[in-house]
Amino acid sequence: MKKLIFLCVALVTALTLSACNDKGDSGEGNLKIGISLPSATHGWMGALIDSAEKQAKELKESDGIDYVMTNAADPNKQANDIDDLIAQKVDVIVMLPIESAALTPIGQKIKDAGIPLVIIDRELENDAATVVVKGDNEGIGVNAGKYFLEQLNGKGKVVEITGPPSSVTEQRGKGFKEAMAGEPGIEIVASQSGDFSTEKSLAVMQNILQAQPEIDAVFTQDDGMALGVLQAIKEAGREDIQFITGAAGAKEVFTNMKEDGLIKATFLYSPTMVMEGIKIAGQIAKGEDPGETMVIIDATQVTIDNVDDYYDPESKF
Repeated sequence: MKKLIFLCVALVTALTLSACNDKGDSGEGNLKIGISLPSATHGWMGALIDSAEKQAKELKESDGIDYVMTNAADPNKQANDIDDLIAQKVDVIVMLPIESAALTPIGQKIKDAGIPLVIIDRELENDAATVVVKGDNEGIGVNAGKYFLEQLNGKGKVVEITGPPSSVTEQRGKGFKEAMAGEPGIEIVASQSGDFSTEKSLAVMQNILQAQPEIDAVFTQDDGMALGVLQAIKEAGREDIQFITGAAGAKEVFTNMKEDGLIKATFLYSPTMVMEGIKIAGQIAKGEDPGETMVIIDATQVTIDNVDDYYDPESKF
């Protein structure tokens, strides 16, 4: 009888130790990343959301780190989503702010809650972020400005189609104007927001075409907007416009280049940057030092000369 009791105690002890060891080995299974992104209002954002989901699933499979993803159509909804993530006590939050200024207070709220924050793409207006992962927005503007100077020989009437209020819009516009500073021959005859939307940019450009009888080139801060501008120009039958530039690296833009269309250049800003952000969030959740607080992806220029190096017929974007 004593031997039986001893064996039972030993068995229970062994099972308890095993359970403890299992918890220790997979303690990361209790970790959770909160991901807050805008809704897929255009192709680039849709590709970014797909990339985020893919990387989060891979992280869960490889490291046992769970995740919850939210999408919002406006800043108020995104702020509410963040409140929910804070209430869930997630270990790290990854956020792409819909608008920089509007989401800055919620970034501070995350910081005050003691939750590390990884910002993707559009920066906040404070120091709430632990790490920022973004493309070289100012570089996109600078490279575009240099391209305009070269192609227009320092003289021409230019239209600028911007994004919504955000650090991305501000930095791209700033770089573009700075690159052409001191060149009085270049005149920006119109600058309006296309909200990173093909449809909105189509409507905006239709109005600009009616108001401006002479336009030499159009700088758009996003490939989706470039496609809307292209459609407006085609529908209006305008032949004075020499070229359009975009930003991101969309397959449809690359196709237009390959066909010698009106979109002559774009500057890379890959939606896959979010994957790097989620990897970093995983490191932080596990208590690791991410190493860098700012990760910037190059704004490589793509034209007919190198488009084949970047064109992927299987790409969703």
